[in-house]
This record gives sequence, structure tokens and C-alpha cells, in this order.
Amino acid sequence: MADRIMDGETTRTEKEQEAQLRPQNFSEFIGQSKVVDNIDLMVKSALVRKTAMDHVLLSGPPGLGKTSLAMLIAKGLGSELHVVSGPAIEKKGDLAAVMTNLKPRDVLFIDEIHRMHITVEEILYSAMEDFRLDILIGQGASARTMQIDLAQFTLIGATTRSGLLSNPLRDRFTAHLNFDYYEPEMLAIIILNNARKMGITLAEDAKMQIARRSRGTPRIANRILRRVRDFALVNGTHTVGIKEVKAALSLLDIDDLGLDSMDRKILSVMKNYYQGGPVGIDALSATLGEDKQTIEEVYEPYLLKQGLILRTPRGRLLSEIAIQHIS
Repeated sequence: MADRIMDGETTRTEKEQEAQLRPQNFSEFIGQSKVVDNIDLMVKSALVRKTAMDHVLLSGPPGLGKTSLAMLIAKGLGSELHVVSGPAIEKKGDLAAVMTNLKPRDVLFIDEIHRMHITVEEILYSAMEDFRLDILIGQGASARTMQIDLAQFTLIGATTRSGLLSNPLRDRFTAHLNFDYYEPEMLAIIILNNARKMGITLAEDAKMQIARRSRGTPRIANRILRRVRDFALVNGTHTVGIKEVKAALSLLDIDDLGLDSMDRKILSVMKNYYQGGPVGIDALSATLGEDKQTIEEVYEPYLLKQGLILRTPRGRLLSEIAIQHIS
């Protein structure tokens, strides 16, 4: 797990390292231009109106910059950012406690919002529309509703699977913005900027080699870049060429398509155990010993995008490209 380049979770150390590499303003945010332009306009409008910005739903695979953008929104509004994780909110009271502590125009960022329990999610409806909490006290005939007024705030929801959000919650977001995988040319710019922050110099071919192996994801590019930096420093150089990059990629077990050992294991299991499919996600999860949600949210999107696996009503199928790649 420690060397896995793709992972649904980030360690505390990695979060601290990522914080040093995050963009400090909208102009530093590379790529996702339509998303950033929309957000920039909404932030400026909120400042002119002197009110909370409209609620926003950010969707897309992990590692593309949703959290970084939420931080920039709060910074642009001059407000405080409150970050919570959907799965960590177990009771209505947990979320109510966070929202009652929000100050006017604060930003509440809920990561993995699609994983919130429906009973917890329901208290967001009145909070988002009327900035009011409706809390049911008691049971049966003696039950009554207590209303608590909230400061006007902005809710930013981040999800890797927007289709799992309930319609009532999804409809309460004013803007739905989707993050796409990065092209290698855009990733190369991010890699070059972050290499400077790390104090290393990248050759042109080294930069593009990392970009092409990063699965269109800045977080993965940064993970590879940190390993490349470590490799270079241990060998007594601050200048990184193609030799150092290839050595680091070999240590990480990343192939020419940017697939790591787990990606190839998924493809191999589908080929050797299920004759290329079709295979259901539950059977695949059990055979791999990997969480179903991790497969669907972390690994599968890129494999689908690259045409390595196909989703059909009967289950997942291996493509000819995948069969040739793992042969």
C-alpha cells in the first residue's frame, strides 16, 4: 500500500506536502479553464453583492484539484474554509454542530458528499435554501420541530460519483461543475512549476515522461515527482533527466500507459479468472481483495477512459487493447 501510486486516501504527511504545492490564486490554477472561469465569476459576483456565493457541486475523479479550488474560493471571498468528509458525518448532530459555527459568507466544503447518509443529508435541504436548520425533537404525538437560523454560507460539495447524489440534494446546488482528466501538456506545466518549488530542475524529456505516466491526474504527477526528487537527491544531483525519471518509475512499477501494479492486477484477474468477462463488480472486488468503492472510484475511471475495460449491462469486459497490453 505504501508504494501504491493510486490510492483513494491521502496520508497526513502527503496532505502537508500537497499543501506546499497548491496554487495560491486562480491565475496559478493550471487547466480546468471552464470550471475556474465559472468559479472566478461567481466569487467576483458574491463580492460585489456582499453576500455568500452560490452553492457549488464539483465532480470528477480524485486528485484533479477539487479541494485546491475550494481553498481558492474561500481565499477569494476572504472567508474561512471548513472542511468535513461525507463518510465521517454519522449523525445529524455532527453536521448541525459544524453549520451552527459558520460565520457569514464562510465556505463549508464536504468531500465525498455522495457518501453521506440520506438521513444526515436531509438537514442540508433547508440549510442550503433558507439558511435554517429544521431539527425534529421527540417522537410520536409529542414531536416538535425546532428551527435554528444559520449565517449565510456557501456549500461546496465534492464527489467522484455525482450520479449517487439524491435528486433533492443535487437540485439545490446552483452550479454543477465537472473536472476532466488533464492532457499531458497541461500536466507538464504543473510538473515544471512544482519541480521549481521542490528545488529541482527537470529536463524537457523528463518532464514529458512524468506527464505521460501520470494518468491525467496532478496528484499522481506530484507523487511521481516526489519520488523522482528523492532519487535525484540520493544520487547527489538537483538536475533530473530521463535516466532518473525512468529509474523512479521503475521503482514505482508504473508502465508506459501509467498503470501501476493494482491496475494490471485488475486486468489480469479479468483475463485469467473470468476469461475477459463479463464480470460483476462484487465478484471482481472479492477476487482482488479490494474495496468495491475503491475500484469504482479510483481505478476504474482511468481504465474506462483509456478503453482498457468496457462496462456493459452484464458486467465489465476486457478490451482488445487491454488483452494485448497484459499479454
